[in-house]
Amino acid sequence: MTDVFFFDSYALFEIVKGNPSYEPYLNTRLLITKLNLFELYYGLLRTLGEQDADIWVEKYKEFVIDFDISDVKAAAQLRLAFKSEDLSMTDCIGYVLAKKWGVPFLTGDVKFEKKPNVNYIK
Repeated sequence: MTDVFFFDSYALFEIVKGNPSYEPYLNTRLLITKLNLFELYYGLLRTLGEQDADIWVEKYKEFVIDFDISDVKAAAQLRLAFKSEDLSMTDCIGYVLAKKWGVPFLTGDVKFEKKPNVNYIK
């Protein structure tokens, strides 16, 4: 197993929920973007409340990486190439960044199950 993964928002939520399938990834390094933090915070704010949402965002903020215009363009091209799958903008950017950083994209999103460089965990 690789020591570093790009965690999509789905993976972050599964960790928060305590999904045992994600336990092997608890001691790995992770990469995320501010977009993933937004999705995590919003989802937890709705389901668990502000206090828990704040705790989880604080825990993961140190793993945020930035992206540039070339990443935005590559993500838009990816989204267009798979238009019928309706991939999210956040996931497209994350997938592109995983490739750029040379790390697997960790997700439970079925839309990415068969794509290269993906660790699909349910």
